[in-house]
Amino acid sequence: MIELVTKKEGAEIVSLKFNGIERMHDGKEYWNRISPVLFPIVGRLKDDKTIIEDKTYKMGQHGFARDMVFEEIGEHSYVLKYNTETLKKYPYKFELYISYEIFDKEVRVKYRVKNVDDKMIEFGLGAHPAFKCEYSTGKYRLEFESTEDEIEVYQLDGGLVKTEKENVRKFVRENRVFLNENTFDNDAIIFDKLKSDRIYLKTETKTVLAVNFKDFPYLGVWSKKGAPFICIEPWFSTADKVDSNGHFEEKDNLIELKPNQEFKAEFDIEFFD
Repeated sequence: MIELVTKKEGAEIVSLKFNGIERMHDGKEYWNRISPVLFPIVGRLKDDKTIIEDKTYKMGQHGFARDMVFEEIGEHSYVLKYNTETLKKYPYKFELYISYEIFDKEVRVKYRVKNVDDKMIEFGLGAHPAFKCEYSTGKYRLEFESTEDEIEVYQLDGGLVKTEKENVRKFVRENRVFLNENTFDNDAIIFDKLKSDRIYLKTETKTVLAVNFKDFPYLGVWSKKGAPFICIEPWFSTADKVDSNGHFEEKDNLIELKPNQEFKAEFDIEFFD
């Protein structure tokens, strides 16, 4: 049985209990967030600024939506509409809808972005849920549903994506990512070219949860050293690369929408007894 609490500040999950047990980070020690939405960028911009239509805009890591108050339009359903504040950071007119659907053993997180501008808009979009997990003990692992023999792995340098690929076997063996206290010494791990649509969090004896992220091109995994949580993050787009020229339209895998078009994406968080 799922018990869910969300809030209009950031349209963020506050609490997610399965069978009466809290499964989300408390947003207090180590990291002050629980499950923020990443919009209209994922990760950092180089020097925290970007060039759009020949004008420079400043924007903090992961964008502004996570720090804004959404309008509540239904139970666990929210919308953020462009306004004078957003236009100072991002010159496009949009509506961002976030809703949560509850099932017996899972929560579906649904995103919908509408272009209400008179021109093409571009944006990144991602999720950042932090699940309770004492990953530093070495008793946990992540497991992809498919054998990932073409996967690419990237890491960050100062919050920016390194241009060179990491040695895959340093992180992934067959379809498994083994976790220990040193896993996130160099910040997040970014997976690209995935075959899998699902990743499991497991111990040797049980499956804890799964994140189903079909159609998201990237998956980020992150925590802080010694923290009692792990973030499993479906992404469209990533942080700027270390050699970025700062032009927004040249970021990888941005979503493009023509006027009046809508973009939809969703992922599921599934729990196991």
